[in-house]
Amino acid sequence: MIVSCTNCAAQLQVNEEKAPAGPFKIRCPKCNSSVNSGPRPPTRDKSTLASDSATLPELPRPEATAPTTRFEPKASRTEEQLSTSPVEELGRLLAALLDQNGKSDPMLNSRPLWNSRRVLICTAVVHRETVAQQLTEHNYQVFVAQDIRQAVDRIRDGQLDVVLLDPEFDAAEQGAAFVTRELNILRPLQRRRLFFVLLSPALRTMESHAAFLHNVNATVNFRDIADLPRILEQALREYNELYKEFNAAFKLNAL
Repeated sequence: MIVSCTNCAAQLQVNEEKAPAGPFKIRCPKCNSSVNSGPRPPTRDKSTLASDSATLPELPRPEATAPTTRFEPKASRTEEQLSTSPVEELGRLLAALLDQNGKSDPMLNSRPLWNSRRVLICTAVVHRETVAQQLTEHNYQVFVAQDIRQAVDRIRDGQLDVVLLDPEFDAAEQGAAFVTRELNILRPLQRRRLFFVLLSPALRTMESHAAFLHNVNATVNFRDIADLPRILEQALREYNELYKEFNAAFKLNAL
């Protein structure tokens, strides 16, 4: 278990097997103050992120931490893209817009091609590069969180459209639970403007019941990670269709 020092905000790791059954006190090695553990938390299932996040201590905003930066792929552009001139690229975008004309209002039902979505990736290191590379190649602005503090700071700063979370993200610091709590405490309008995706080795892709139980908008199994851009695009289209009338009433663009 982790105990937070109320004096210096240090996170202290305590072996639960050796800790007393009731409340106890320990001395903080950083500031030498006495720290009260408080009541022992009940045993929690790691898969239930929403319930975990309710018992977490407040995460202090660090004085100095490197912010998340936009992901720069090693080779994200194909030979065809490299040979395309700016005029040809503009023509392609205009053609796509005209193709949507008459079908529906593109601003309310789908994201314009020139307005790329901003996605925050909170995954374990093993999946980080693959997911970031895929989404960058599909016109997403990708930000990769290295740890929990970068993730929380980016969420608090806003200006995101999608958050992808892996339950093993920064596992030593309960990263998944902290990220889930940050999203759960957003105001309803803010939360509705953020699409929350849970990546999982166990849950089935696009299983609505599992998404409801974990308080997320969609689930994606790691077996389907190679098809993530298409899955995400489909999920966002369905989400925009669901909130089409809401977006129209508040003059909001689609996610």
